[in-house]
Amino acid sequence: GYFEQVVRQCRYSSKDLQGIEFIDSYVFNKAEYVRFNSTVGKYVGYTELGVKNAEAWNKGPELAVELGELERFCKHNADLHYRA
Repeated sequence: GYFEQVVRQCRYSSKDLQGIEFIDSYVFNKAEYVRFNSTVGKYVGYTELGVKNAEAWNKGPELAVELGELERFCKHNADLHYRA
């Protein structure tokens, strides 16, 4: 069989909301093939398929959605992270 997953993470380096990084990784059969990193500001591909996906997603509406996730997902939940 095949195994695919998407791993979304917020990395909090300080209590300052400017120090938050959002990472969205796409994995197929335990190999990451494409990643969005809010610090880089775009998708980066790590395999032949990942490079093709990254090129297409960086030109399409997917990029705008990912850029908004730092604010919507990470910063919105920062208080919960710091209280834990």
